[in-house]
Amino acid sequence: ITTLINHKDNTKKSDKTLQAIQRVGQAVNLAVGRFVKVGEAIANENWDLKEEINIACIEAKQAGETIAALTDITNLNHLESDGQITIFTDKTGVIKAARLLLSSVTKVLLLADRVVIKQIITSRNKVLATMERLEKVNSFQEFVQIFSQFGNEMVEFAHLSGDRQNDLKDEKKKAKMAAARAVLEKCTMMLLTASKTCLRHPNCESAHKNKEGVFDRMKVALDKVIEIVTDCKPNGETDISSVSIFTGIKEFKMNIEALRENLYFQSKENLSVTLEVILERTEDFTDSAYTSHEHRERILELSTQARMELQQLISVWIQAQSKKTKSIAEELELSILKISHSLNELKKELHSTATQLAADLLKYHADHVVLKALKLTGVEGNLEALAEYACKLSEQKEQLVETCRLLRHISGTEPMEITCIHAEETFQVTGQQIISAAETLTLHPSSKIAKENLDVFCEAWESQISDMSTLLREISDVFEGRRGEKYGYLSLPKPMKNNANLKSLKPDKPDSEEQAKIAKLGLKLGLLTSDADCEIEKWEDQENEIVQYGRNMSSMAYSLYLFTRGEGPLKTSQDLIHQLEVFAAEGLKLTSSVQAFSKQLKDDDKLMLLLEINKLIPLCHQLQTVTKTSLQNKVFLKVDKCITKTRSMMALLVQLLSLCYKLLKKLQMENNGWVSVTNKDSMDGKI
Repeated sequence: ITTLINHKDNTKKSDKTLQAIQRVGQAVNLAVGRFVKVGEAIANENWDLKEEINIACIEAKQAGETIAALTDITNLNHLESDGQITIFTDKTGVIKAARLLLSSVTKVLLLADRVVIKQIITSRNKVLATMERLEKVNSFQEFVQIFSQFGNEMVEFAHLSGDRQNDLKDEKKKAKMAAARAVLEKCTMMLLTASKTCLRHPNCESAHKNKEGVFDRMKVALDKVIEIVTDCKPNGETDISSVSIFTGIKEFKMNIEALRENLYFQSKENLSVTLEVILERTEDFTDSAYTSHEHRERILELSTQARMELQQLISVWIQAQSKKTKSIAEELELSILKISHSLNELKKELHSTATQLAADLLKYHADHVVLKALKLTGVEGNLEALAEYACKLSEQKEQLVETCRLLRHISGTEPMEITCIHAEETFQVTGQQIISAAETLTLHPSSKIAKENLDVFCEAWESQISDMSTLLREISDVFEGRRGEKYGYLSLPKPMKNNANLKSLKPDKPDSEEQAKIAKLGLKLGLLTSDADCEIEKWEDQENEIVQYGRNMSSMAYSLYLFTRGEGPLKTSQDLIHQLEVFAAEGLKLTSSVQAFSKQLKDDDKLMLLLEINKLIPLCHQLQTVTKTSLQNKVFLKVDKCITKTRSMMALLVQLLSLCYKLLKKLQMENNGWVSVTNKDSMDGKI
């Protein structure tokens, strides 16, 4: 659509230009047709929205057909002499159609989104209803039946919420969804063992407390998913989580740097209040019993320095508002640089404090001595030892919770802030549940199910310790600038270690020329898939082998086109290489089918077809060779070569499909003529 709208009216109408415009118009119409089919299918499954979706689909279809008609230059000279409107005589027609198309497509997408949200809410409600039955169940047999149903419903909810998570564009919401889904995944096994323990020991208070903790956490996580999906909080609540120190410093620095452009951008009081809020939050570090004396003193020193330098900045700022001299401007710049430097030093000190504390804590608790002791005291039935080790686990939990709070302040990105909050909550809840599970086992030391239940909660704790170790590495990577480069048009992350062909592929940064080249190749590939689909639709027998292989190749080529835009099912370089291998194999299968068909043709037609096949076969082999070749540190060169080969193969596929269709029609006409003369009922030459 953008290509059509930006078309220059005064451009010389060369044949190549005319054909390109017509192909773009056809591609738009074909894409709209596919989109409408999906929309109509959704409408048929959702009667409450059927009328609205169908109306929007009809509008989209009409707009697509209008664009195709306005760009149809088959009989351009004849049309313009008759006064018929085309894109060359009136571009406003294309603009109106494009607006209608975008409007109607947006309507369909919004309505389809409502369908997805409704599905997730319905799935959540089913899970909640079954959970309510599980809470009240009294017999083991009944529990097994209901839990089986619960498991199926949780799988459905996991799929729906997982798809939604992948669709989310907001990284903060995506992280929240991931955290909620992680809770549900881990709690499902906890719910099983906790419920079984309650059924086995119905009069045990600690067993009931343990089970209630699991149910409560799952309900909160289910509500969190719905909150993210519907983008609204229950009872109009607002997000009260405070801004982290690093985020506060980032915003503060932006405000003081804005003074270079505008001295009246904000009030001096606002700057002072903002800094005080940041420094107040550093008390989480200075008040912590786990912060070393050296770190505490350095943080307090840097905080005092930042306050003094802000006062100096404000003093110079006031002078700069009344005196517009060069010396004052230079002094203001120096003041801005000084306070920025102090805040950067403060960030370094806070980062060092939190990461050192976390690393020491993880190292100290790596062998999980307390968990092992709790398991041992449980099977021994030693209540006195249980009290001692429960107290030690509570201390460890408080250390981990406080450390997660400090890590959140220095995490550097909103998604990692969410991960820190999730870790903090997990340690808080799981710590209490381990103690209640250990108490149950100690009271019933011979109970196998109580032992299994404690094992499940201890595994969840160990898993969260492992996740925290990964989180710590990621926080350090962000702080040291080792992460954060993303390329919107291409997805080429590091390959899997066990793939021999991809060991040397690494995501080197593309320059602007490479980006432009890949994008251009991708666009041409996308247009060729539209051409292939147009040829395929001509065939009456859609089950024909040639058609099936052609359709498969077109579908795969379209996935490659989406990959060049950073979209679609192909996410990694490994996905891309695998797809290309399958594409090349499908091309060879197509040539075999075409060769079989050629045996039914006359010599001249057969020769013409074989010449085309002989062009495609070497390209298939060349593509297979490129996919197996290791190009050290030349990812984009390899992608470039692969897409170029794919594009050449698709161009030949379009020619082959067209030629095969014409030769098939010719063959059928000849056979029909022969049948009419000989009055035979059978017809030779069918594929």
